[in-house]
Amino acid sequence: MSPSAANPQMSTAFDIRWPAGEAGRPATPLVFASPHSGRLYPEDMNPALDPLRIRRSEDAWVDDLVAEGPSLGAPLIRALTARAYLDVNRDPAELDPRLFADALPAQARTLTPRVAAGLGVVARVASGGAEIYDRRLSLAEGLGRIAQVHAPYHDALSRLLASARAAHGFAVLIDWHSMPATAAPGVDFVLGDRFGAACSPAITSAVESMLTEAGYRTARNAPFAGGYTTEHYGRPERRTHALQVEINRGLYLDEARLETTADYERLRLDLGGVIARLIAADWRGLIGA
Repeated sequence: MSPSAANPQMSTAFDIRWPAGEAGRPATPLVFASPHSGRLYPEDMNPALDPLRIRRSEDAWVDDLVAEGPSLGAPLIRALTARAYLDVNRDPAELDPRLFADALPAQARTLTPRVAAGLGVVARVASGGAEIYDRRLSLAEGLGRIAQVHAPYHDALSRLLASARAAHGFAVLIDWHSMPATAAPGVDFVLGDRFGAACSPAITSAVESMLTEAGYRTARNAPFAGGYTTEHYGRPERRTHALQVEINRGLYLDEARLETTADYERLRLDLGGVIARLIAADWRGLIGA
């Protein structure tokens, strides 16, 4: 399903693909998100790296792999701006002191593992560790990106989850990602639920069973337990569950050229079947809501 031209929540930062005829009250507690598949690189980025090396940071084609969600009943919010420009799956306070020329705000979180790796809310390095810039950014540039991309994306995502809670009494966020083929050898999908803190174990088990029955190998929380989105929204005690799903890129992508392989269509169809089961599932019964 293509994005609606009349979508009142569209911006250059994100769009929302709605189920047909539904831009308000959701038919399911499920909300899908694809935060790292954005392909827009604003002109003010001025990177030192060539485009292909930067693009290897993308979760390429993930938004298309899960595009059946809206046609089956679950809204899908997609970040449109590339994560190398601004990463919506980071705390907006995760600012890298090695990237910015100015003193950082007192509330900046400069000591997190993600910032140490150069992958703060404004990334310093691309996939593989190559420096993105040959200059240091001004703090105003970084804060401007947060205001223009991060804030509107999360405002829209918060509204989607609030609508699901209002309609169903709870919300289930599935945050779709992809991982390098070498990240988890022998594993097709990694399910991150912050070691059970971000969603009901019944949800993780149900998704795991559906993927296993579709013929895929799964792991939990290693090496990815869930990022900022999973941690921030995953509050079962507040009736919001969040699960991060990492797809092994080796299943569908030539990672060097960022081109889909002959197996892409098979994976897309398999995920369509899993998504259909997800949307048809009795989540209320599973979590005892």
